[in-house]
Amino acid sequence: AGCEKEPSSYMWIYILLGNMLRGIGETPITPLGISYLDDFAKEEDVPVYVACLHTIAMLGPMFGFLLGSLCAKLYVDIGFVDLGSITITPQDSRWVGAWWLGFLISGVTSFLAAIPFCFLPKSLKKPEEINNDKTSSGLLENMGTMRKTLPPAKPKPRKYFYTSLKKVLSNRMYFTFLCCSLLQFNSFIGFLTYKPKYMEQQYGQSTSKSNFLIGLTSLPPVSIGIFLGGLIMKKYKMSIIGATKFAFSMSFLAYSFTLLHFFVGCENHMVAGVTVSYE
Repeated sequence: AGCEKEPSSYMWIYILLGNMLRGIGETPITPLGISYLDDFAKEEDVPVYVACLHTIAMLGPMFGFLLGSLCAKLYVDIGFVDLGSITITPQDSRWVGAWWLGFLISGVTSFLAAIPFCFLPKSLKKPEEINNDKTSSGLLENMGTMRKTLPPAKPKPRKYFYTSLKKVLSNRMYFTFLCCSLLQFNSFIGFLTYKPKYMEQQYGQSTSKSNFLIGLTSLPPVSIGIFLGGLIMKKYKMSIIGATKFAFSMSFLAYSFTLLHFFVGCENHMVAGVTVSYE
């Protein structure tokens, strides 16, 4: 009982609030950024621009792993204690790296990267072929004529959120894509979370080296694949159905290769009382 004590640090509250603010700032980038590109870019160039956006988004975690590898080599209390008095090394299980340093570096970098967005114009001129779209302009003219002829409708109760949510979830293609994305991100997050720990335990690597290897070998191929996918879509000018078939074929091929992981493994370490007897 004398060894038990309540935690006196409330630093986790700052981490929680910081991650909440980061999420608020990052959320508009993907939906609004892709819509921005789709509205103001040529139709055949949109896949390449979106591929560049996602490629850079994948390079971020890679540099994050490399930064985490560097910070893990530094002692957690760097700048506050005499490093010469530290007797343990990063290979020791008691070693705690400077995990907090990555938050400061990435925060300053994110702030500097956000400054150019302040100089974007409020509105851009759309390409001529979009402005001269006969189908769209004719549709708008017909809608204007109908509004003039039809009597004013009675105001309906505002249920924008419920109506929008119902329309979105009733779209079969969007709902299928949503389920597919959930499955992909579930596997991807599990891979990034437990693969470094597996490398540490199974192969006796340090946290720093595990993060370095994951960031260097796993994420760059994904970034290259995203960029090549955008180029292929632009070259062959794929429609929605064509892009869906292409995505399904590549996902099925990737799934087939992933099954090979079941045939690769290592024997567990001998742990007394767990995998072997105490004798």
